[in-house]
Amino acid sequence: MSTGNNYDSGRLNLPFVGLCTFGKNPYVEDWDAIDADVAVLGAPLDMGTQWRAGARFGPRSIREASTLFSFGHAGAYDHEDDVTYLDPETVRIVDVGDADIVHTDMMTSHSNIEFGVRKILKSGAVPVVLGGDHSVNIPCINAFDDQKPFHLVQIDAHLDFVDERHGVRYGHGNPMRRAAEKDYVTGLSQIGIRNVSSTAREGYEDARKMGSDILSVRQFRKLGVDGVLARIPVGRRYYVSIDIDGFDPSIAAGTGTPSHGGFLYYEVLELIDGLARQGDIIGMDCVEVAPDYDPTGSTSILAAQILMNAIGRIMHHRAAK
Repeated sequence: MSTGNNYDSGRLNLPFVGLCTFGKNPYVEDWDAIDADVAVLGAPLDMGTQWRAGARFGPRSIREASTLFSFGHAGAYDHEDDVTYLDPETVRIVDVGDADIVHTDMMTSHSNIEFGVRKILKSGAVPVVLGGDHSVNIPCINAFDDQKPFHLVQIDAHLDFVDERHGVRYGHGNPMRRAAEKDYVTGLSQIGIRNVSSTAREGYEDARKMGSDILSVRQFRKLGVDGVLARIPVGRRYYVSIDIDGFDPSIAAGTGTPSHGGFLYYEVLELIDGLARQGDIIGMDCVEVAPDYDPTGSTSILAAQILMNAIGRIMHHRAAK
């Protein structure tokens, strides 16, 4: 791994300079020319929301916030781990822009998101999708139908396991139910679920019957990170779906359906790090960032920070295996 910083050559390229790709990484417009370890795709759709809209602006806000974590020429040194994550000489990240969203046409928009994820998977890169509301997880999971099986880990305040309500099957309350129906999704760990939920008791019963392990934040804290990781099958491929409302509104106010009693930053990062150690994270999405509800910008920064650090740890643990 490179130890030099190369700051004496080229542009300083401070966070507020230049274009807002994710982490100020290269933009790839041609989806048949993706050559990277990780490819970031925006899915700016919020037609699936049941209350406050605005997550369509999530990808743009996360990208802008991510410029704070554009580590220039040196990567990101973590003194606690004594590791330089995201060394640009060893980890290649690209931003492939956004899937096209057709207003009021949920199925076409989902199809466009799925197409983008399929192109990323075909290239061999890890897809990291910026939502959008949680319905965008549905086309993300659909895109893996020709891949090896995986276990889905959801960080969320809400179970999102509604089967159908008034004909709605593809809104932001349905994605985990749709995922559980896939034969290549071997099980679900639904973590952070708490308080008033959009899913009725029957949904919880169905989730457990269909292979879900459901934990609240309080149950998570009682078990500890290691105890929670012990409940997740070891040595598997994992897809991680992060709903920003899984975090406490005190640090993530910018979301459509905030729920108090949520996670703090390091709880989620340590869980993701543990997953990357004990298995292989093969895809991620981060959803429900609605920046207009948080004038401080902290929610977008949180989303960018957790994704940047997750990517760093995924790539580091892959290289160590």
